[in-house]
Amino acid sequence: MLAKRIIPCLDVDNGRVVKGVHFSEVKDAGDPVELAERYSEQGADELVFLDITASEQGRDTMKSVVRKVAEVIDIPFTVGGGIKKLEDARGILLSGADKVSINTAAVKNPELITQLMSIFGKQCVVVAIDAKRNYDAAPGKTVFAGKDGRKFWFEVRIYGGKEGTGIDAVKWAREVESRGAGEILLTSIDADGTENGYDIQLSKTICSSTRIPVIASGGCGTSRHMLEVFEGADVDAALAASIFHYDKSTIEKVKKYLKRNGIRIRL
Repeated sequence: MLAKRIIPCLDVDNGRVVKGVHFSEVKDAGDPVELAERYSEQGADELVFLDITASEQGRDTMKSVVRKVAEVIDIPFTVGGGIKKLEDARGILLSGADKVSINTAAVKNPELITQLMSIFGKQCVVVAIDAKRNYDAAPGKTVFAGKDGRKFWFEVRIYGGKEGTGIDAVKWAREVESRGAGEILLTSIDADGTENGYDIQLSKTICSSTRIPVIASGGCGTSRHMLEVFEGADVDAALAASIFHYDKSTIEKVKKYLKRNGIRIRL
């Protein structure tokens, strides 16, 4: 069994790391290069860098910042945001990234997933899925029941969560796998920034519906939340931001806690 991974996330806007709640109300969290170096030294298994406004603003990812981050870390590095075509991905990989993450572009042009896989290899292709609960009746969707009895489905959203697509997240996860994605970065918009824990229901469903690795994202506030998502959903990795950016814990402390609680982890 492979060790579970702990992955800090750098959401970058205008060259600074930011953190919000439900993908909005963002506030400054620090310098991406300084944070990346700190997390690498602390023992992070990987690092994710997301240029969160690139797609919405119709611009390319900030390659200069990506290069600076790549220079100070020695762990696998995933970069996303604003990647629309093969040339964009090639530029990001040449800037020091090990993997590229696509979200909006994958929804707009699903064939891009297969193209990236064919040229750069499956291991380089991460498809990010930003999912939000939708309580509108929708025939043909994967329907869930909330604790209050209300029925809902998970909708894929794009452009930093600002635009709905009408796409069922569970069905989309299966499709991106079939098209050649090597990994899914799954973020619950409802849980994002709340620090109340990951959406176990969403994570578990996507994990059981696909065979590729799934990274759980959105809602981590304590080490226990990571334990819960590893035990409750069997995800391959837990991504977090606030808990590390604001010194609520360190990667080393989180890993030791998980190991004490029976999670196979790399120390």
